[in-house]
Amino acid sequence: MTDTILEVKDLSLRVGDETLLDNVSFTIKKGEVFSLVGESGSGKSLTSLAIMRLLPDVIKVSSGDVTLYGKSLFSITETSMQRVRGKSIAMIFQEPLSALNPVMTVGKQVAEALQTHLKLEGKAQYTKVIELMEEVGLKDSVQRYHWYPHQLSGGQKQRIMIAMALACEPELLVADEPTTALDVTVQARVLQLLNELRQTRGLSILFITHDMGVVAEIADRIAVMKEGKIIEQANKEHFFTAPEHPYTKKLLADALPQHTPLDQTEMHQALLEVNNLKVYYPIKTGFFKRTTGHVKAVDGVSLTIRKGETLALVGESGSGKSTIGKAVLRLEDSQSGEMIFDGINLLPLTEKQLKPLRRHIQVIFQDPYSALNPRMTIGNIIREGIISLSTEKQTTAQQDKQIAELLEKVELKAEFAERYPHEFSGGQRQRIGIARALAVKPKLIICDEPTSALDVSVRAKVLRLLRHLQKEEGLSYLFITHDLSIIPTIAHQVAVMKEGKIVEQGSLNKVVLNPQHAYTQQLLNSAPKMTRDYIKSIQI
Repeated sequence: MTDTILEVKDLSLRVGDETLLDNVSFTIKKGEVFSLVGESGSGKSLTSLAIMRLLPDVIKVSSGDVTLYGKSLFSITETSMQRVRGKSIAMIFQEPLSALNPVMTVGKQVAEALQTHLKLEGKAQYTKVIELMEEVGLKDSVQRYHWYPHQLSGGQKQRIMIAMALACEPELLVADEPTTALDVTVQARVLQLLNELRQTRGLSILFITHDMGVVAEIADRIAVMKEGKIIEQANKEHFFTAPEHPYTKKLLADALPQHTPLDQTEMHQALLEVNNLKVYYPIKTGFFKRTTGHVKAVDGVSLTIRKGETLALVGESGSGKSTIGKAVLRLEDSQSGEMIFDGINLLPLTEKQLKPLRRHIQVIFQDPYSALNPRMTIGNIIREGIISLSTEKQTTAQQDKQIAELLEKVELKAEFAERYPHEFSGGQRQRIGIARALAVKPKLIICDEPTSALDVSVRAKVLRLLRHLQKEEGLSYLFITHDLSIIPTIAHQVAVMKEGKIVEQGSLNKVVLNPQHAYTQQLLNSAPKMTRDYIKSIQI
């Protein structure tokens, strides 16, 4: 790997008088994986957007250049740059939901890149799309060719994005958090796929991630960014064995959350009992849309969460984890079985009967940005729940006081109540989501991948906050996650899902340290080596 394919030279970006990137420089060689790591807001994604010339108009390049094979990308026309994008440099964006067109089928969106750059049409185009979708591990590709983005899980949408990026066989792949939304088995397949493409095609990769386990698996060289500057660059061996900068050492320390045994002495009474829960979706075909079968999203699931306890629900994308969370919240209609919450079966209740109970079951969503109304202040977002679900009548002044207390409880300043969601980082938005959930004093919180979009330092802080709140408030959590490294930090019990069924469940010690089911063993073996070694080393 001697040939430099991409060089970023003294790149600085500004908005008005504010410097966003400050003299960023690095090179990427042919066939090399170069990883950018750092906290949210450090400038990683801005660097990738600058390379692709996709920066908003308000952000100006104040100095520096980006060259591809020695040719400046900043000096060519936009028409020429459009030919570079997709064919020479392709990008996998961090958020697949906002990157995919909601009114086009996913198959057509992959085909669009083939038609634009390779002029493939008809059967050849269709065949290539199916091959790409299968290559990135998307099951039932022929059927899902005709699906729309909203019909796919988060991990499946990310696979479509990767297929689109690989469609035209680019020389450089800019991957902005490409495995964040993926479960460990798919992540392992994607990393293996990228490694194979690197070897067979000589593909170079700029890999942006906050997952140190992934960095250890795939990167050749690593650069650490902080506040718009690169503070350390090193090859992989030196980076993990002898980091030099204090900030790098902190990132590595936060990469695997510190395990401390969880208190189980006061957990006796069941808060939620789910018995033989089924959520089926009808398959309608033909002109008259007759029901010809069912998709068994949740197929006879039983689980119990006790007061003050956390049950971690793990499994692949599409296994039914989030559907169970929605079912507990009564946001799914096609249900049968029993769902007993605090002695009351929720399934037969009408919406009117259910409303007084809704305050007791709240949710923290996976994507904190899309979960917050961008046109409402943080204070009003939290106030909304207090007004609609709280049993106590409060004056506006009393509500303001409660909002200030909630923000301080999640380690945010009380004056943040007057700001809007776009003014906060991802970790701060997730804390706002937690404050909103706490506003009506719930007994159970559904945590649907609440840390998947967060960098390692912020993730560690959010996990500590959730544990502290559980101890202080006596909360129970249904914690849905694909990140096996955080399970020992947060969970008392673990349930493993596959294809709508729970295949193994029990204590943390039983399931994670001594798995019996082949699928659980596969999940653990698919995790990055750093995570596997960490799980083996913990004492429960």
